[in-house]
Parts: sequence; C-alpha cells; structure tokens
Amino acid sequence: MTGEPKAGFTRAGTVAAPAEAPYGSWRSPVPLELVAEGFVRLAEPRWDGDAITWLEGRAEDGGRQTLVRWTREGVRDVSPVGLNVRTRVHEYGGGAYLAAGDLVVVSDFATGRLMRVGPDRSVTPLTPAGRWRYADACLDASRKRLICVREDHTREGREAVNTLVAVPLDGAAADDPARVAELARGSDFVAAPRLSPDGRRLAWTRWNHPNMPWDGTECVVADVAAAGSLGAAMVVAGDARTWVTQPAWSPSGELYLSAELDGWLNLCRVETGGGNAAVARPVSVAPMAAEIGGPEWNLGYADYGFAADGTIIAAARSGGRDRLFRIDPAGGADPVEIPLPFTELDYLGVRGDRLVSLAASPTTFRSVVVVSLLDGSVEVLRRASEAILDPADLAPAEPVEFPTTGGRTAHGILYRPHNRAARAPAGELPPLLVTSHGGPTSAANAALTVSIQVLATRGIAVLDVDYGGSTGYGREYRRRLAGSWGVVDVDDCVAGARALADRGIVDPARLAIEGGSASGFTTLAALAFRDLFRAGVSYFGIGNLAAFAAETHKFESRYLDGLLGPYPAARDVYEARSPIFHLDGIHSPVLVLQGLDDRIVPPAEAERIVAALRANGIPHAYIPFEGEDHGFRKASSILRSIQAELAFYGAVFGFVPADPLPPLPFVGAPVSWGSSAG
Repeated sequence: MTGEPKAGFTRAGTVAAPAEAPYGSWRSPVPLELVAEGFVRLAEPRWDGDAITWLEGRAEDGGRQTLVRWTREGVRDVSPVGLNVRTRVHEYGGGAYLAAGDLVVVSDFATGRLMRVGPDRSVTPLTPAGRWRYADACLDASRKRLICVREDHTREGREAVNTLVAVPLDGAAADDPARVAELARGSDFVAAPRLSPDGRRLAWTRWNHPNMPWDGTECVVADVAAAGSLGAAMVVAGDARTWVTQPAWSPSGELYLSAELDGWLNLCRVETGGGNAAVARPVSVAPMAAEIGGPEWNLGYADYGFAADGTIIAAARSGGRDRLFRIDPAGGADPVEIPLPFTELDYLGVRGDRLVSLAASPTTFRSVVVVSLLDGSVEVLRRASEAILDPADLAPAEPVEFPTTGGRTAHGILYRPHNRAARAPAGELPPLLVTSHGGPTSAANAALTVSIQVLATRGIAVLDVDYGGSTGYGREYRRRLAGSWGVVDVDDCVAGARALADRGIVDPARLAIEGGSASGFTTLAALAFRDLFRAGVSYFGIGNLAAFAAETHKFESRYLDGLLGPYPAARDVYEARSPIFHLDGIHSPVLVLQGLDDRIVPPAEAERIVAALRANGIPHAYIPFEGEDHGFRKASSILRSIQAELAFYGAVFGFVPADPLPPLPFVGAPVSWGSSAG
C-alpha cells in the first residue's frame, strides 16, 4: 500500500522462495491495522433523483454514521459534523434517513429525534425531545408529512410501544408531542410503511409476541383519507405462521412482497378479487429454491425494485451466495439471471435502467455500486476500504458441506491457510478457527472480510458455519433451530471441525471456536458441553439464557420462546443450556471481549461469565471496551480485538505471531503472555 514490495516478493513482482514458518506465524501481506484504518461501514444506499445517498460509519470518527450524497460532480457529506445518523428502534436500527431532493431528514442517535437537514448542513428538529425513537420513514408529499415507525419509551418500567405515526414537515411537532399523529397501533411491532404512488393506500407489516418477524407476520393495507387518517387495516398476506416481508408498490400501483408460501421466501404479487382487498391473496410470480429477502434485524431493507421496462430486479440467495434476477411481474416467464462478479448484494434500488446496491465478493470489499441493467457494466462509487489487496494474496472462500447430527447436512465457507510467501514445515497441519454468524437466523457471507484474511494469511484456517437455523437455505433448514438453540448450532460447528480434521485439512489438536452475540453463546456452549475445542473467543456472548430473556430489549424479549421454550415454563431447558451454569465443563482458555454500552447483551452478562471462569480456575482474559455497543465501531477497539485474538491463539496453540502485539490481561495463563517480535 506504500509502493514498497511485500514480504516474499521482488520489485519485478515475481514470488521469491516461500519462507518456512509454523502455521500462525507467517508474515502476512494483510496488515492487522487494515481491520480498522481507513475502513468505513456502508449502509442504506438509495436513489435521490439522479443522485445517490448512503450512510458511512467511519471507525476513525468513533463509528458515527454520516449521510453522504454522490453526484457526477463528486461525493460530499450531507449530515452535520458530529451527528450520528442512526436509530435505535428495535435496538438494531436501520431506516435512519430519508432524502428526497431538498428534503433530508435524519435520525439523531444521541437524542432519538428526527432532524431536517438544510443545504448548509444545519439541522432543525421535527420531533419533540423525549424518550421516542423513529425509523423507516416514507414521504407523504401531498400531505407534507412523513409516515414512520415510532418506538415510545416514555412509560417507565414498562415495555416500549411501537406504532405508525405521521410527522409534519413544518416542524410543528418539535415542541408539541401531540402534533405527532398516531396512525396505527394495536400490534406489538410495526415496520415497512409504504405509501402507494397515488397516496391513497398505505401498506405495512406487523407482528406480535412471541414471534420474531420471520416466524410469522401480516402485511396489511389501509385506505388513506384526504386529511391523512387511516381507514380499517385489512390483512392481504401472511399470518402468525407465515413470513411476509418487504412490501412495495409498483409504479402502476400493484402491491408486491416476499412471502414464504412454499418453503422459500419468494416474490409475490397481492391479487384482489375484483379489487376487493378483503379477499386479497399473495400469488408467487417467481417460484424458486432461493430467498428474496432476509431476517429483519434492521429496518429499511430492500431486495428488489422495478425497472423501466416494468420488470422486477431482485437479489435471490441460495447456496450461500446472492444472484441477481430479472423477473416478469406477471409471473409468465422464468426469472433470468443477470451475471455479476459479486456474491453478496444488499439494499437494492432500481431507477430506470440502473441498479444501486451494496455489493461484495471474496476478493472485493463491500462497495456502493451502480449496475447498468442494459449491459451489466459496473461503476464503483465507494469502497469500504481503498486498500489494494492482490486477489492472489487472499485465501479463497470455498463453500463446503458436511454431515451433521441426525444424518443431515450442514453448510459453511472454508478459508484454507494461504500465503504465497510462506509455507509450513513438512507434516504440520494448521490450527482451525470455527466461527458462525449471530442472529442466529442470519447467514455466513463470502464478502472480503479482513478479519478472516488476517488469520488465513497468517496460517490459521477459518470455517464460517451456516448451522441449521441459518437463512438462505429455505424454511425447513431455518426451522431446525426451533426449540434446539444450543444444540443444533453447536452440533453443526462441532461437525464442521471434525469433518475438516477427519479429512486431514486441519490439526485435530488445535481447534478453536469464536463468535459474537448469538454466536458468542454458541461458542460458550460448545466449550461447556462438547470436548473438542481447545480455545474459545466470545464477543459479547450470551452466557445465562434466563438473564438474557429478562434483561434484553423488547424486540428480542420473547425470541427465546421459539428457540428454547416459554420462560419460566421451560426453566429447566434454559438452565440446562446456559453455559454459565456449566462452566465446570470448560477446560480450555477463553478470551472475553465486551462493549460497556451494549444494551442487547449487557456488560453484566460478560462479567458473570468472567467471574465464574475465575472462580473455577479456568485460564481466561477479559477486555472491556468503553463507549462500544453491540458490535465494535471504534478503530482502536476493532484493532485491539483482532490483536488480542491473534495473541490468544498463539499462546494457546504454541506459535509466535510475526506481528508485535500488546500484552493481554490473562488470568491463569499456562505460558507467558506479552509482545512478540515482528
């Protein structure tokens, strides 16, 4: 990145003889600092006329998200310096801004208020100060208002209330909460308000405890009166057992959505009998063994849009990757794939014959791209990192399948150790790190991930497991986790490690497991209930399931009903699967990393785990991070965590990393921990 030749290469670009070094101690062309330096978190790209807007979370700015706008003249920041464009609705947020020409509205993370941003980047409040949060807005231009989700936290000691509200654009509600008009209430959750092109109908999704949205949701439609009030809401798709998501109106006023009717989340058109919404039903327009849409951990997702010729452009996931399709809106023809050099596609927006999306592949960073739907050409507007990495230096992402419990098959992505400038001694097998996604209904992805490449290019194999419960393999696969969290996910992670060891790919004596949030729970459970892994790393992992159910936020407060059983009726299950009650089963070192501002897995959870590890004499290290939430955003925190991981694996597995690393606060270490020479 400085113009100097990389280790192991000559200035002519030829590869020198690889240097022999143990796995884990290779000098890597991927610097540790790359996990944080110059890296931006990209989200929510959207069309704004011919311009494109998106959010950038900049690690050097403490992870604050800034709204930016691209035009042919360049890219500029839109939101004010220091304002964090983020919302905490459902705690995970999403749908944090709306941009429509001169109208720009953002959610101020610090206050929860909606702010109108002027051309000079000044802000004017649109909503009152108080314990309210707003997200996922749509513009009701004729009535000069926004329609959005509001989460009301004003009732001390009681559950937040989620409703659809209308916010006037003239600022009249900034000092008068009564001017925020409530439009729809009565369900535990609402999302995705979408106004028809003529402004006369509003569609949205809703669901109730104990469901998560992917367990079963309703899409409802209501007429909008001239004055702005809503008529009776009528269910047009979905129920408590059927997942429907992402409603959107076509330019001609037809309602589409994704619905899991036949085992896969497919695109549907809502048909009405003679225009009677009371007999509406969703009809699949593109049946396929793939999923258009994903779990609604964030608001504001879009996985399809309408092209100039009337066709629908959609991203569909199967086999651990996304593909882009052109779909006949009437369902009269088979979907046609549009070839692209990407495996990951998020936040699709279609305007005319162009598509904007977040896109990535195993050799390209997540980027905001514009794709021509006429010739498939791609223009990159912004990369998550401007670092230049030679694809030949990167460990390939290899989809794998392996047998698991009950004669079933599980999936994952394998990264074998890869470094053109290094080789291991003859006969040595590499250590393996098993990781998995959070959620736990999310999915592994094959986007270029620096943290994985940091390890693989230093000689550590990585297996990213899509355990039973993951999205992207159909309803049957996702529902494997029902009542079986802490069993199926652990079984699949263990099965993946064993399969690679049995195939002679990795060292069976040097197996580690790592994960964050729900994956942190899987990590702790694998250490407590299985005797396979020799080390574990937990990022804000859940140790006490009953405490998590009692302390977590509204969105997930009943999540465990489906994963474990209702509490307290299923108390025995919660205790049987909570690692914190079974730490006598952990005999391997553990590294615990925790954000002190985390409200999803509170710091008290990590502290309980650490206290129990200490009481049981289990070697461990604990690093708390001030100012960090559920997922680290500061450059210093991100770098420190990967440094800690590498030092931890080196000490446990007996190799000396080639990087200078700060010491760890290790308790009961079997070896001396500290800096290693670079």
